Amino acid sequence: MNEHILYIWDNYHETVFKIGGKAIASIIVVFLGFSISKGLKNLIRKASVSKLHDMGSAIINSIITYGILIIVIIMILNIFGVNTASLIAVLGAAGIAIGLALKDTLGNIAAGIIMIFLGNYRIGEFIQFDAFNGTVKQINLFSTVLETPDGIYVSTLNSRILGNTIMNFSRNGKRRMELFVRIAYSDSIDTAFNVLNELVKSETRFLKEPSAQIVVQSLQDCNITLVVRAWAQNSDYWDVYWKYTRLFKEKIEEAGLHIPFPQLDVTIKKDI
Repeated sequence: MNEHILYIWDNYHETVFKIGGKAIASIIVVFLGFSISKGLKNLIRKASVSKLHDMGSAIINSIITYGILIIVIIMILNIFGVNTASLIAVLGAAGIAIGLALKDTLGNIAAGIIMIFLGNYRIGEFIQFDAFNGTVKQINLFSTVLETPDGIYVSTLNSRILGNTIMNFSRNGKRRMELFVRIAYSDSIDTAFNVLNELVKSETRFLKEPSAQIVVQSLQDCNITLVVRAWAQNSDYWDVYWKYTRLFKEKIEEAGLHIPFPQLDVTIKKDI
């Protein structure tokens, strides 16, 4: 047994040293790759880019992990003498072919990544684009899932959203409502203004800044249209809107003013 070991050592010790050296070098490369990957992820966690949201951070971490893994594998193959230049060329050609075959799919992925990094909308926000509106439930690489106010599930490709103007009703935290009141030409505008002012002042959910506005919007054929423009938090918006749509009518009528309705006077002339 000892003779066999001595024979192998005498004849192959240089090969053993070479393989051992390459194995140690490979271990060092793997260790450095792991350390660099971990360090970059920690930096991302602390940097402002991590404030996007969980999906954005996950994508960045995945890119770092797979990118460093590919570099480590290529370096190890180089250490063991494999011609990686031809391998990279083959992978590049395969990547181009796959990219051409899946250009629409890759376009949706690219759109998803762009929107995630831009942060135009996030999960839980209410948005509108094209003919659709709803609360964002999921943001995937391929598609975005909404739930409409009447509970309908809507899934649309990211590339379609990216090509449209997006209205985000949740991002600013507050919204302005417009409440319209119509009075007759025979009614006093000052009286109507006083009624509306008292109602606005009595509601604590109307924001002080920006302050509410009460203006004459237009003079119609059979009425004067007043509008109340007031701001409220998103959480209070609809409750306040519905409440004061009703209250404005009641208080206007209590003040002796009239809410006119369209009417047409027809005069019939009869030949005698």
